[in-house]
Amino acid sequence: MLEITGLKKTFNKGTINEKVALNGLNLTVNDGDFITVIGGNGAGKSTLLNAVCGVFPVDEGKIVLGGKDITKLPEYKRAKFLGRVFQDPMMGTSPNMEIQENLALGLRRGKVRTLMPGITKKEKELFREHLSRLGLGLEDRMTSKVGLLSGGQRQSLTLLMATLKRPELLLLDEHTAALDPKTAAKVLHLTEEITSEENLTTIMITHNMKDAIRYGNRLVMMHEGRIIYDVSGEEKKALHVDDLLKKFEETAGMLNDRMLLA
Repeated sequence: MLEITGLKKTFNKGTINEKVALNGLNLTVNDGDFITVIGGNGAGKSTLLNAVCGVFPVDEGKIVLGGKDITKLPEYKRAKFLGRVFQDPMMGTSPNMEIQENLALGLRRGKVRTLMPGITKKEKELFREHLSRLGLGLEDRMTSKVGLLSGGQRQSLTLLMATLKRPELLLLDEHTAALDPKTAAKVLHLTEEITSEENLTTIMITHNMKDAIRYGNRLVMMHEGRIIYDVSGEEKKALHVDDLLKKFEETAGMLNDRMLLA
């Protein structure tokens, strides 16, 4: 589904603030894979997702999605292939628009915009059906402004928007990091439910090593813009947090506070 070859990206090149974010990264993602990505601060995790989304041009390398070379494709043209949920619940939704209007944006992602009437009766029924599965009562508040929702409600809505029109690839950038533990667990359960039902190819960045082990069929560890560990199947299921900490310390030679706390 996704083939990344020799990806390199350096920010502020030639200055005192030069930072090598991706250093010849290679990654093959198979159709239906759910990959969790872990690593210390500055490992290049979010840069990887941004590169796939086309937020910035890469210095070297190639990105092929579903057989299409998208390396030089503009960000707005990639949007129809991708679904993304950010760490900040305030991103990914429009606070001044209604819940149903936000969902309509998600449903029409990648389509040509016209002057046709707003939301149809059929679309409202579809939105109500999908909102009801969240168990948050939002199906009865479809005309409410999204800005009135809690962080957990907004993140659940963003996840729904990202998957309402099935994406070729779903990207989750620490999408539960800003939520309290109970709400985060609920959003992760919803994530697992949707990705499993739709067989969505997914890449999820997380600092929580327990979540990285529990969710998905494959785990990737990054350090200094490279992949230093890639494990899947039964071997992944047998992992413990101590195993990951040991592996990171062996390969990277250090542990940062955030990894230890996670």
